[in-house]
Amino acid sequence: MQKINTFFVLILVLFLYGCGGSSSEPVNQPIDEDEKFSLEYKGLRFFSPNLPYSAYKLEQLSDAEFNALSSENRLKVADKLLSSLFFGYPLDVLKAKIDSGVFMSQIKEGLKENKNDLTKIENYIADEDYFVRSNSNMEVMDILARLYALEHLDRHFLIDWSSYILTQTIMFSPAYELESSHEPNTERVYNRLVRSLEEEATMRYVTYLHMISSDNWRRFRSPEDNGREMMEIYLLDFDDAKVPLAGQTLQNWKLDRDNDTLVISLNENTKPISLFNTTIYNGDDFYRELAKSNTFSNGVVRRLVDFFFTTHTVIQKDGIVSKIVSSKPETWQDILVQITFSKEFLLHSNHAKSAEELFYSMTRKIEYKHFNRTFQYFFTALEDMHQASMKYKLGKLERVPLDTLSFINYHKFIREWVMIKKVNSNKLNNYKAWDSYGWKPSFISDENFSLNQNDPKGSLNSFINHLFQSTVARSATASEMKLFEDHMLEVVEGKIEYRYAFDLLTDRKANVAILVMDYISRLTELYRFEKVVL
Repeated sequence: MQKINTFFVLILVLFLYGCGGSSSEPVNQPIDEDEKFSLEYKGLRFFSPNLPYSAYKLEQLSDAEFNALSSENRLKVADKLLSSLFFGYPLDVLKAKIDSGVFMSQIKEGLKENKNDLTKIENYIADEDYFVRSNSNMEVMDILARLYALEHLDRHFLIDWSSYILTQTIMFSPAYELESSHEPNTERVYNRLVRSLEEEATMRYVTYLHMISSDNWRRFRSPEDNGREMMEIYLLDFDDAKVPLAGQTLQNWKLDRDNDTLVISLNENTKPISLFNTTIYNGDDFYRELAKSNTFSNGVVRRLVDFFFTTHTVIQKDGIVSKIVSSKPETWQDILVQITFSKEFLLHSNHAKSAEELFYSMTRKIEYKHFNRTFQYFFTALEDMHQASMKYKLGKLERVPLDTLSFINYHKFIREWVMIKKVNSNKLNNYKAWDSYGWKPSFISDENFSLNQNDPKGSLNSFINHLFQSTVARSATASEMKLFEDHMLEVVEGKIEYRYAFDLLTDRKANVAILVMDYISRLTELYRFEKVVL
């Protein structure tokens, strides 16, 4: 019975994932949960439960340690964590979660729950009243829109976020910039990851399925090239002497140049070849034993540590990799969550934010309303930043746009499309007009700050601090506050009053918000995650 079920699951998963099945129907496993985790194919495990958080060896930031931080550092760390996950909360909601005393564990435990209505989300992003459908790169735009549309930071969100992160790396980039790759490849690779993570597939099996796919062969198109790249990418094995051996095992695998389709012919290698400390013969052996090899965990962990700890030294990264590998990760979540909630990342990392980290978190923090072309423009903006999603053959070698022109486009998009854009209050149900997007009136509601009609200076200070804390997780400095006070207040007959254009008691409050948000859009810290000074 065990062998029959193993064969059934293997064929079913290969059909759905490896052969490009597009059905959204759930897979009905003819096995119970316990038996599911025992299934394997020649030693390659199919599924594995995620590690309990207590098994992580990279030290995690606990509730007690988080609560012991200063109030400003708690806000900064909470914002860093959520932004890294492409998420955020309005300031009042975030502060309530922080004040609960269980912020860290609450967020972590929430990643185990299923709160998002996936059918509702998919219908929403497919509705042309809300999102313009484009014939070009529609697949990528849908993925970008989905991360915005998901309402809750739950298990579904974690899976989509994890899949997105993986497709930005050299490990799983669909590489649609290549002539042999095509726009649907992005959706195939991404959806395969999402479905695999939903089914609790091991990271080794997920990688095996990807390596044997046409999508992978459209990126690395000859036996020796594909074999070399798979060893370098997943094992960090750069031994040129192994490349001809890998090519020999893959001698009957090729990409049909006319149709960009993977073809596996019958002239399979029959000579024994020694690789990965075992004997292999054909392409299936090569990919399977590569994924099973002892150096696989170290290779993929290092790829993700490089991705998240961009400014750490090699020695520091080595230490982080060693700790994560020692926890014996079997799933991608075992690595990604372990990194994101670690003390090393939350307290000690200091690096620029990716455009996605800033955009998705900011839109949630300022209660942003999109319009039907928002994700077309976000897609184009990422291209202009040289940070296009899923485009590059080797993934995003630099995760953030750091050259001058790229950063100019980064700043321009965040400033003009997000920070200083206020939605017309009469267009809250309109998704097609040019003034129908931006932060909502609720973001600058009187309820969000201390408004006293007899104290213009105190009211202005409170409002400005609300804007600063919402966006850069700190209050305005004394010099910044004086800058705004000098511009927005005046003394009339010995009494402090608002200048006409900045009266918080009228609808001109929006002018104050736009000016302050414009200033904040120019702050270096808006675009960086900073170390926490204890």
